[in-house]
Amino acid sequence: MTLIVQKYGGTSVGDVERIANVAERVARSHAAGNQVVVVVSAMSGETDRLLGLARAFAEPPRGRELDVLLSTGEQVTIALLSMALAQRSVPAVSYTGGQVRILTDDAHNKARILEIDDHNVRGELDAGRVVVVAGFQGVDERGNITTLGRGGSDTTAVALAAALKADECQIYTDVDGVYTTDPRIVSGACRLDRITYEEMLEMASLGAKVLQIRSVEFASKYQVNLRVLSSFAEGEGTLITTEENIMEQAIISGVTLNRDEAQLMVTGVPDRPGIASGILGPVAAANIEVDMIVQNLGADGATDFTFTVHRNDYERTLEILQGVAPEMGARGVEGDSRIVKISIVGVGMRSHAGIASRMFRALAAESINIRMISTSEIKISVVVDEKYAELGVRTLHAEFGLENGAARA
Repeated sequence: MTLIVQKYGGTSVGDVERIANVAERVARSHAAGNQVVVVVSAMSGETDRLLGLARAFAEPPRGRELDVLLSTGEQVTIALLSMALAQRSVPAVSYTGGQVRILTDDAHNKARILEIDDHNVRGELDAGRVVVVAGFQGVDERGNITTLGRGGSDTTAVALAAALKADECQIYTDVDGVYTTDPRIVSGACRLDRITYEEMLEMASLGAKVLQIRSVEFASKYQVNLRVLSSFAEGEGTLITTEENIMEQAIISGVTLNRDEAQLMVTGVPDRPGIASGILGPVAAANIEVDMIVQNLGADGATDFTFTVHRNDYERTLEILQGVAPEMGARGVEGDSRIVKISIVGVGMRSHAGIASRMFRALAAESINIRMISTSEIKISVVVDEKYAELGVRTLHAEFGLENGAARA
């Protein structure tokens, strides 16, 4: 008997009609002889509504009581879906995170899963029931309700699939899979049949918002087969799995665009040990994450130190650098928030030379100047002016022949 974990996000359960549609899909899977665990999010907009209520008493709201409040959103959904399944003569039972016994640490609002006791869920499955679990939540060792933070329902689903050794974890969302690039930018973007964990991690971190990074990391660690599917259309979706499970590796699987970047440069810094630490230390102390870094040594023995941060952190980072630059003897600080990061991703790059030069040549042919470059085994990223964002994506998508799916050798 096949054991499947299905996860439905807020859009998929946004109203009673959509919950009924989910119940129909779950009922079909159960009727086909599968054991089914369903993980659901709060109804679309519900978490924001609850946060709004909390802000009437605290700004910003946080901690134990906020978790108690936010966890109620998913409890509404699990009860309604269980009722909808019962109406269709499908035996179903709802479980909160605490009832499952999803044990987390005590970091309220951003807890991490420590272990899952699968005893209760297995008992219900063996009795022929569908188990409907509240995503996004668990309990700590003292029994306090905790929530898992952004992407928590995806993480709940993958963690349950790992604990139950499920055959597949299906993530239902408002798109029908992972695409070679954003279809809103390139009309010829293609849905990928399969992609590796590594590629999906890179694409998620580089701006593709189909899956949260935490859930993909969890799936990779425990070798859980993930499948992204649409709640609103039939189809095979995209399977995210190990590299060994993909017969023919793509050279390039996709092109991503991240519009949330900003660039800063400390100019004319004396080239001596500790410069990088002196610049980035205060930035890190302000809890600001740095992405790409480039250091150029000039002929006069001074260096220009350039890096990128999230655009929301731009003004704060600029203020920090303007404070530390005089202490370091730097000439000045420059910044630009009108940049984007474009990346190509593919495990096939490991065994194919010349991909970078081909990428740079294609961009140069469109007069797109590259301001920064970052590479890894399976990724090449470039920073370019914001005005070239969509042209750059379309250019690279066409250059690597992704209109027909992932570019293969």
